[in-house]
Order: sequence, then structure tokens, then C-alpha cells
Amino acid sequence: MNLIIDFHVHSIYSKDAILSPEKIIRIARRRGLSGVAVTDHDTIRGAMKTKFATFDDFIVVIGAEVKTDRGEIIGLFLNEEIKSREFVEVIEEIKDQDGIIVLPHPYRNKQSAPEDLLSEIDMIEGLNARIPKVLNYKAQCLARDSGLPMIGGSDAHTPFEIGRARTVIPGTSDIKDCLLRGKGIIEGRESLYPVRMLSVMVGKYRRDGIAGLLKAGINKMKK
Repeated sequence: MNLIIDFHVHSIYSKDAILSPEKIIRIARRRGLSGVAVTDHDTIRGAMKTKFATFDDFIVVIGAEVKTDRGEIIGLFLNEEIKSREFVEVIEEIKDQDGIIVLPHPYRNKQSAPEDLLSEIDMIEGLNARIPKVLNYKAQCLARDSGLPMIGGSDAHTPFEIGRARTVIPGTSDIKDCLLRGKGIIEGRESLYPVRMLSVMVGKYRRDGIAGLLKAGINKMKK
């Protein structure tokens, strides 16, 4: 039986997300997932809490999405916090834990992928449900041109998003080995625009309150 895993989920331990560890597990199960990777911003606390909340064969991969001086990096299969915020040092810390280094949503917010550092990356997120389809297409082209495996995840911050994008691990393969060998299959599709915007607004409110929400709305109207 194949494993179906959403490799990019945020819990309440991210300042812009509203999902408790228990709710992540409950919703993921209901949507037919075999597991999730909890990848909170700059911490593994949410992943650890989610791992401890499981009681059977549901898979929880411990991860973190770390903001560096060269953009965000996801570390998967971690066992301790990433302390640095410098790109090269973050890469080294993930390697020291025998983790997988993922470049998430490489073109989001008009950012350019750090192509000069792709030799340090293990995988590229080729399907992220929280960004437009055209940016996922660019990420997939980058992965193919670079010869790097792809991984998929919803980037869920709200209950509506869990499992929207995911990665299929064939048979009973070792998950980490399967990913690194490019045997994982990304599937799913982007969330509808209103869902993506709702997720962003919820995050703005939780992180910055009413002021942040109003500022985000004003900036959106100016575009």
C-alpha cells in the first residue's frame, strides 16, 4: 500500500497558523493521509508535539521551515532545533542531523531561487498548494533543470488546506531513501484563490492583530 504524506504543514507553533497538533492528525486521517511533516517557522516544537500526540502508525515527520538570509529552507527528519539563520550554516545543521534539505516555494513573493546554492539542496518543492499554479510550474522546471527530486505539500496554515498537495511514497519504501532517489510522486492541486487569501488573512491577524490585517488589505488594494 502506498503512503500519502503532506510534507508541509504548520501548527499553532507558527505565529501565522491556527492548527493544533491534535487537529492536524484528525483532519489528515479524515482526508486519507498516511502522515504529515510538520514544518513550523523556525522551530520543531509543533512537530514534536504532533509526534507525541500520535498513538499508532500515523506518520509524523519532524521538520522546520527556517527563514535565512537567502530565503526559506525546510529541514525534514530533524531531531533538534536549527539555531542558525545563515543559509550555509542552516544547511550544515540539517546535514549534521542527517536531515533532508528542501527548497520550498522558490518563486513566491517575486523571490528568485538561490540558484547558485542549489548544489546544497536535496529537493525542491514542486507543488505547494498555497501559491499560484504558474509558480509551481516554474519550481518544477527548476527541479528538472537542476536534476533535483521534487516533493509536494499543502503549506497548510488552516484546516481547509491540509492534504491539498501531497507526495505519494510507493509501496513500503523507506520514506527518506525514496524521496532522495526521486521516487516520490507529487499530486494534488493548488487551493482556490479565496482559500489562499483566507489563509493569508488568518495568518496576518494571528501574527499582527487587527493592524496587520488592515495593512495587508490596504496593500492588496494598491496592487
